[in-house]
Amino acid sequence: MAEIGSYLKKHTEALVKDVGIEAACELTGKSKATLGRYYSDNSEHLDRFMPVDAVARLEQAASYPHVTSALAELKNITLSHGSAPANRERQGGVNADVIALSQRFAMLMTEYQEAIEDGIITVNEAKRLLRETVALQQVLIDMKLHLQEEST
Repeated sequence: MAEIGSYLKKHTEALVKDVGIEAACELTGKSKATLGRYYSDNSEHLDRFMPVDAVARLEQAASYPHVTSALAELKNITLSHGSAPANRERQGGVNADVIALSQRFAMLMTEYQEAIEDGIITVNEAKRLLRETVALQQVLIDMKLHLQEEST
């Protein structure tokens, strides 16, 4: 269970940072300190998690549903958006998605190559790899939606 808590806290932190700490405070009505406790791995905060309504507000403003995605991954569920998120429009079509996919994959492999050069993947390198993986995942979601649109 501790691993699940740590996993959710990391995604909660990514969500807050995606939105921005000031904006997150405004959207949730919580202080910086309270938000920090939700993703703190200090022993006194291990049992504190962000309320679901706050996650929903933040994910509406975020570029990616970090916590919802993490929860789905824990249950081995694949998420699919029924329509494009309100905060961005999907441009292009499948051909543009294939190009974006190859570019993102190349960036991920570049990050990976740099990370393993010394045989150790540091925390910062892992965070960069995670960011590239999330970006790659978003391209795949866009591609899936374009393919669904073209098949109907």
